[in-house]
Formats: sequence, C-alpha cells, structure tokens
Amino acid sequence: MAFEVATFQQSLKEPNKLKEASYGSNNNSNSNEPISVLDTRRSPSPSTSTSTHSSSFNGGATTTPPPPPNRVAPPFNGLFKMGAYKMLSEVSPIIQFMNFTSNQTILEALGDAKNIHLIDFNIGFGAQWASFIQELPTRNNGGGGGSGCSLKITAFASPSTHNPIELGLMHENLSQFAQEIGISFELEVVNFDSFDPRSFSLSENETIAVNLPIWSASTHLSAIPSILHFVKQLSPRIVVSFDRGCERTDLPFPHYLLQGLQYYELLLDSIDGANVAPDVSNKMERFLFQPQIERMVSGKLQFPEPMPHWKSLFTAGGYSPVLFSNFAETQADCVVKRMQVQGFHIEKKQASLVLCWQNRELMTASAWKC
Repeated sequence: MAFEVATFQQSLKEPNKLKEASYGSNNNSNSNEPISVLDTRRSPSPSTSTSTHSSSFNGGATTTPPPPPNRVAPPFNGLFKMGAYKMLSEVSPIIQFMNFTSNQTILEALGDAKNIHLIDFNIGFGAQWASFIQELPTRNNGGGGGSGCSLKITAFASPSTHNPIELGLMHENLSQFAQEIGISFELEVVNFDSFDPRSFSLSENETIAVNLPIWSASTHLSAIPSILHFVKQLSPRIVVSFDRGCERTDLPFPHYLLQGLQYYELLLDSIDGANVAPDVSNKMERFLFQPQIERMVSGKLQFPEPMPHWKSLFTAGGYSPVLFSNFAETQADCVVKRMQVQGFHIEKKQASLVLCWQNRELMTASAWKC
C-alpha cells in the first residue's frame, strides 16, 4: 500500500493547512453543543437509556487552552469508516488484540460485581462491548454471572469523530445484545471536547472499570494529567490502556510527528504483509488512518510543548502497573495465531503485553490500579 510519506512530510511544513484540514473551515458546530445520541424518531426501551453532557472542558483551568472548534462528522463518513474498520479487523490482529485483552482484564478485575459501570475514552463502534456483554454470563465458570447484572457505559466522544447516526446504531446493537442475555443496559455519551469533571456523578454501589488508550487524548494533550486525576477519583477496579509507541508526549513537535509517521508506516507495512487488495488498503488509509493522523497533528499544534512521558504521568498520578493474567497472555497468542497472518507475535515486556510485527512494536497493552 502506497503511503504518501512525501505529501505528509510536506504537510508538516504547512501546519496551518493541516490544522484547517483537521477541523474544517466550514464549521457550523459549536464545541459546547451536546452530542445527540439517538435519532429523534426512536426512544430507548425501558431497560436502556441514553443521555448526554455538555459543559466546559477542564473547568476553565487557565493552564489548558480551550479546544478548537470541531466539525461534526458527516453521516456518510461513518458508513465508510465502519466498512474500513471491519476490513482492518479481518486482515490484522490489532483490533482483536485490543478488544480481547481489554475485555479479559476487565472481567477478571470485576469479579462477580453486579452493577458494572464502564468508562470508555475510545468507544469506536462499540464492537468491544458487544463482545464484553456476551462474556458476562460466562463469569464464575458459567454460574449465572450475567443474571441480575446491570451494565452502564459512559463513552467520551467528540462530535468531530462520532456522528449521531453512528452512536444511534451502536446504542441499538448493544441494547439488543444486552436484552438477549437479560441484563439492564444504559449508554451515556459525554462530549469529550467540553467535559467538566465537576459535572460527573456516579450511582451508589457501582463497580468501575476504565478503558483509556493514550491516543484518546491526542487532541487534549495538556489535559492528560486532569483526565488521570478524574479517573482516579472514580476509584476504578482497573484501568486498561494501550499505546502505539508514537504517543511520545515527552518529545518536541517535530520528533513527536516523526514518531507518528514511523508508526503508520509500520502499520501499513503490516497490512501489506497480508496481501490486501489495493482498493481495500486505500479505504482503510483514507477513512481510518488519515483522520487519526490529522487529529494527532492538530493536537500537537494546540500544545507543542513537551511534557513528561505518559507513563511518568500515570505513576506521578498514583497509578501502579498490574500484571496481565496467564489466561490473558495465552488468549492474546491465540488471537494472533488465529489470524494466520505471518509476521505477528506477542511479547511480554515487564507488566505489558506487546503486539509486534517483524520484531517491531505495533501495540502495547498495559493495566493499572490507582
């Protein structure tokens, strides 16, 4: 797959042009506008509900610049993006590695908890949680782990990446899965661009788990310490995180972007190794990877100053790494072997599990307690 490296490198010399490409010049939306989760023609069933928050992100802290205006993702983009996501899941183990490793680790941490609240900073299309819902009844060796269970998912999402139609379809699919196994389900979508932690509250007797990939804050780099503080206040059982090796918050602007470029070159090379048809790889590049690169560049343009490495921010915030279980490690190996794509393997490095391609790190999973 031909990756337009020369074009991207030229774009780095024109930051204003890249910023415009990332956020759009024909912006008709307000960053404080709440995300509409469901089509107004539908209403949630009695066992499911959906709501939104919209407030000032970071509570007006003077150390964090206000987020730039975001365009609302057009509906047709969501359809193409879903198709590209499905293609990627079929030719690379990266998505399944993330989903299965996160789900298994969260399930183990939750134990036999009945009132589960998942905080997700990277909801995507909700495919991970469809699998999670189906796994709930198998807890405790099939001893009715899903019976009488309630599940709430709070998803932090931006209007620029999640169209209301996408969110509506996701809510409908997850609700159906939950209904089939007899659990109460609720989805709450929070506008990440304008979120104020002071507006957030929890119900009593909820058991919390958090999914926090580092790139989920790529457009809010300066807010990472505040996000970690917010998460710690929730007293979660577990925080699962992922990084791609290019979330180098400690690097200056040019080196940060170079790390990102090298990562996507590696990712695209790994997809090439699966002998993917050019039209398929082009769709993945256009609808998945290009928007991710734009967000990465735009985020660094907002906050170009180096800050401590994200792992240092975790430890300074009172987080401690947790070892993955033998089962989670074995499962990750099985996911890679099942794909039958050569070049991928799993390595265990200290407390992390690393998905590698051709001996180069492609995705690292880590788990934390605080």
